[in-house]
Parts: sequence; C-alpha cells; structure tokens
Amino acid sequence: MVKARNGDFIKFLGTGGARVVVAKQVRASAGAWLCLEGVNLHLDPGPGALVKCWGSRPALDPVLLDGIILTHRHLDHAGDLNALTEAMTGAGLKRRGSVFLPGDALREEPVLFRYLWPLLEHLEALETGRRYQIKNLVFTTPVRHIHSVETYGLVFFLPWGKIAWISDTLYFPELADYYRSELLILNVPRLKPRNPDEIQHLSLSDAGLLIREIKPKVAVLTHFGMTMLRAKPWVLAAQLSDETGVKVIAAQDGMTLPLPDLCQ
Repeated sequence: MVKARNGDFIKFLGTGGARVVVAKQVRASAGAWLCLEGVNLHLDPGPGALVKCWGSRPALDPVLLDGIILTHRHLDHAGDLNALTEAMTGAGLKRRGSVFLPGDALREEPVLFRYLWPLLEHLEALETGRRYQIKNLVFTTPVRHIHSVETYGLVFFLPWGKIAWISDTLYFPELADYYRSELLILNVPRLKPRNPDEIQHLSLSDAGLLIREIKPKVAVLTHFGMTMLRAKPWVLAAQLSDETGVKVIAAQDGMTLPLPDLCQ
C-alpha cells in the first residue's frame, strides 16, 4: 500500500464515468479508496470495485474499510455497493463499518440490499449541509447537486486543509463557494457542455471555471466519459494548468495521490 509520510492517500481504482465507458470498461468504474486520518473509506464503488481492491498492488482488503460513501445511486457509482459492503463485514460474519448514502438510495428502490443493513454498525442518509464523522475524520455534504437523482459532493476536513470532491452535477455558479479547498477533485465526464435537460454533468470548461474561482493548490480531474478520453485528459489537464496557474492532474486507473505531500 502506497503511503505518504503520515499514511494518508487517495487511490483511484477507477476513473471512468458515464454509460459507454462503464459498459465497455474503457476505464475502470471502481471508484476510489481514501485513507484520511487513518480512516479507510471507499467512495462510489461502481462495477468492478471489489475486484479492483483485491487486484491493486499491493491489495486493498475491504475488511479494513471503516466506511463506504455513495454520492448517488447511479450504476457507475453504486454497481458494487452490495459486494463491497458484504466484504467490509467479513463476508457477513462481523457487524462492522458504516455506509453513507442519499435518502433516495434507501427508499423506493434501495441500492443497498436490506439484508445488509443489520450487518452495519452505522447506516446514515446524506442530507444537505450536514456534518458526519467516522472516528477522527469529519466530512460534510455542503449542497445538493443538480442531477437526475439525489446527489451530493463531499468536503473532508484534515489538519493540513480541506479536500473537496465535486461529484456529478450540472454546473451552477454557487458551487465554488461550497467547495473551497486545498485539494479539489472534480468529476468531469464531458468535453463540451450538452443540453442541461439531457446531460447534467460538468464539462471541461465548467471545470476550468471552478478551478479559477476556487484556486486550490492542486486540482484533479476524474470520472471521464468518452469525449474526454478521446481528447486525452492528460493533455487537457496540462492546458488547464497553464491557463489557471493551478497544478491540474488527470487521474489514471491505479494512480495514488500521497497526502498531504501533494498539496505542499
């Protein structure tokens, strides 16, 4: 397991988003493993998350997870939620771990199977403006996003600063105020904007606006759709770095960000 000096890191198990990329696995859709303040979390375990944990070098054992966070209930974010939750509980043999997810992911069409609920130490619905805590790690869901289902981004509070993760959303100007941070991670499936009634995702130009407004020390682009992949995200990230004066990185499958070293 790759670690920074204090042991914190973010590992991108998958950087693919949107239906075509996920269906064809052009990029993996396994979400990310976060180790923050010694707390292990899996964010958005899409299809293949469990396999990618074990296939990581070195392997990431889901029984070490303290929790799973689901930003919203779309397949590319939630496809392996049940498999990873069961693995976190030692194949159902231990009552342990926490799952945080929007309320609509627990109601009419639960994406977390009900038989798993009693196996968890903690199950909680995400809501706008709420503060949550796992051991010493605090995070918030500052605002509900504009997306086709109930969706939230996250802000993690660390001794050295904040990490903001902007999940799927249509751009709106107030986003920047909610996600001011030292490390900004953005889901950017689209190269160019589309009709907002059809596609409620950030585009590359939206990401540029947010990076200029927030001015993080480092910004990371991830969750790419086909238009972004065809345009070579690493080239686009370099261009954004030049345009904004902020270090911009295009995430790759398997990439590890050492923290807080990256933001120093």
